[in-house]
Amino acid sequence: MTKVIVHAGFHKTGTTSLQDFFSRNKTALAPHLAYYGKLDFNRAGAHARIYAQRPFPHRRRKFRLALRSFLSNIPDHQTIILSRETFSGGMPGHRRVTGGLMTSYVRPAKALAAVIIQELERRFGKDVDITFFYTTRAREPWLRSVYGHLLRSIRLTDTFDGFKARFPENLSPASEAAQLSKALAPRPVFTSALEDTQNRAEGPAAALLDLLNIPPKTRAALHPVPPKNTANSQDLQAEFLKLNRTIKNESKLKAKKEALLKSAP
Repeated sequence: MTKVIVHAGFHKTGTTSLQDFFSRNKTALAPHLAYYGKLDFNRAGAHARIYAQRPFPHRRRKFRLALRSFLSNIPDHQTIILSRETFSGGMPGHRRVTGGLMTSYVRPAKALAAVIIQELERRFGKDVDITFFYTTRAREPWLRSVYGHLLRSIRLTDTFDGFKARFPENLSPASEAAQLSKALAPRPVFTSALEDTQNRAEGPAAALLDLLNIPPKTRAALHPVPPKNTANSQDLQAEFLKLNRTIKNESKLKAKKEALLKSAP
C-alpha cells in the first residue's frame, strides 16, 4: 500500500525551512521516502493559489489536471511526501477577485483537498493511505509574519493593528487546522506548531521525520539548513508602508522595494 503525506500548509509557519530540509536531504532519505516540493508540481501549486482567489470550477479543473499530470509521471514508492502550502489556497491578507479579503483557508482548502484525495486514489488506487499534515504557528507572530510578507510583496497600506483588526479574533493556523481535521475525517490530520520545532536540529522538518519514524542513524546523518524567510526589520517595514502609501506607479513601487531589500543589512 502506498502512503502519501500531504503537507498542505500553512504559509509563514516554517514551510520553507521544512521544504529546504527535505530537498537538501532528498538523496539520504530516498530509501525511506520520495519527497516532492514546490518546484515539482507542474504548476499545480500556482493553480491552487489562483483558485483560492478565483474560486470558479474551471480554476479547480486546472488544478486537477496539473496535479494529475504530475502524479502520472512520478514513480511508485512506498512513502511519498507532497509539500506545497498553496495546496490550502492563497495566503490570507490577499483579496479575492470579488474584492473581499481572504481571512481563512478552510473553504478553498476543503475543495482542494477533495481534488487531491480523488487524484491520489486515481493514481495509486482506492486503498492509498493519505495523511494531511499542517504546520501551524501562534496567532500573533503568524499575523505579524503575514503582514511583513504582504508589505513587501503587494500594496498593503494598513498599519499592523489595522491589518490585524480585519481578521476574526479566534482565527489562527491551529484553529484552521482543527476545522480541516473535522472536514477531512476519516482521513488522519496531523499538526505541528512552529514553536515546538524551531529549536530542534532539524527545525520544522523534525515533526514530519517523527511522523515517518525515520531511523535515528539516518536522522543523525542529515544536514541542517539555515532558517529562511526571516522577518524584515521594523524600520524596513515602515519604509515599505510609506512606499505603498505614496508611490502610485506599480513598476516604480516594485523597483523601490527591490532596491531597499538589496541595501538592507
